Amino acid sequence: MSHSKLAAAFSLIVVAASPVPAQPAGRDAVAGAPTAGPDARYCLRVRPVTGTLSEQIQCWTRRQWADQGVDVDKVWAREGVKILE
Repeated sequence: MSHSKLAAAFSLIVVAASPVPAQPAGRDAVAGAPTAGPDARYCLRVRPVTGTLSEQIQCWTRRQWADQGVDVDKVWAREGVKILE
């Protein structure tokens, strides 16, 4: 096999083996958080308290998150966990 054919074959293997970036199922970064009633609580991952290793999740209403300076629609794709209605 000539060097050019060998190089072409290897380049096809590299392209075929490259991972395709994928978004997690059910999360659309453009749409924001799912809509729910005014009393629904949106559960988001938050930074753990210093010295702990466990993941922290807080569940507050949209208004409570807004009072803390958090836009639920902007952070939902990255930090959203579930909605409690």
